[in-house]
Amino acid sequence: MSERWKYQLKMGGFWGVFMVIFMTLFELQEKTIPQQLADRNFYIRAVGYIVIGVFVLGYFNWKEKIKRENSDKK
Repeated sequence: MSERWKYQLKMGGFWGVFMVIFMTLFELQEKTIPQQLADRNFYIRAVGYIVIGVFVLGYFNWKEKIKRENSDKK
């Protein structure tokens, strides 16, 4: 696996998991955690956050990392 994909999975996966946990805790006023886990929309949203994190956020973070590394070498 290339260095880029490792970086994207690490950074985007972390963001996706963080968002799932944050949104679950945010909705505690409306639904309990077992109710949320039983809902199919929870899993759809979780996959969405992780996919967006890996492919969008991870990609842009990788581009910024490359820019920083290139500017440090100059």
